[in-house]
Amino acid sequence: MSGTLYVVATPLGNLDDLSPRAAETLRGVAAVAAEDTRHTKTLLAHVGSRADLLSVHAHSPAAALRRVLHLLGSGKDVALVTDAGTPSVSDPGAELVAAARARDVPVVTVPGPTAVAAALSVSGLAADRYLFLGFLPRKGGERRRLLDLVAESEWTTVLFEAPLRVVDLLDDLAAACGQERRAAVARELTKVFEETRSGTLAELAGYYARAPVRGEVTVVVAGAGRPAREERPPDPEERARALLAQGMTRKDVAERLAAETGITRNTAYRLVNEL
Repeated sequence: MSGTLYVVATPLGNLDDLSPRAAETLRGVAAVAAEDTRHTKTLLAHVGSRADLLSVHAHSPAAALRRVLHLLGSGKDVALVTDAGTPSVSDPGAELVAAARARDVPVVTVPGPTAVAAALSVSGLAADRYLFLGFLPRKGGERRRLLDLVAESEWTTVLFEAPLRVVDLLDDLAAACGQERRAAVARELTKVFEETRSGTLAELAGYYARAPVRGEVTVVVAGAGRPAREERPPDPEERARALLAQGMTRKDVAERLAAETGITRNTAYRLVNEL
């Protein structure tokens, strides 16, 4: 029998947000696979866990993943955690989960904090449907494409950003979405200096240009609203018959038909003459 991989959500900052089930899980597993072992060591000490700490992050060698899978294969339980929040959400945890599932290892969630839901809940923006894009590329065509996606999305969009790049992100969002698009910047969620500021993208960019951002940052951008319903052009033959019935000349009908339906004038003339 293989062990179980527990995907454990950990506090964003306030250790009191760790659930009793999560604490019990961390105490009961043989090992904890962590994004930053120094950070997680403090958490394990807080709950009294003696589990072995294993480093598994975006740049870990393949051997690190194999070590975790070996433990699971030998029947030992392992907990997967990230620095803060829920593993596999904008972090490399998904690779380990996929590898475990490929080996029929049981994967169990121990849910809890996530910056995405936390920021949405205090943003004041619609959260019944939303788009999560994580960290955007720093520059290039892919950044431009994703900025356009935010601008065109009918739903609220959630982004992560490093504090020193927040103003650049807000400026780029204002250029793509329009300066009056509503947004919110949530930083240091659940921590001592927690702050959520809402306003237009232009207002937020101006504010944080004067007051440099510190701490973990989540940016929430309002959607563009419902997309305009595209009206289908009228059926050319039906429209031609209706115009002819009004007593219009064939030439006038053909020109009107081309303008209303998008077909070429030659096609319109041929259709009218065939009726």
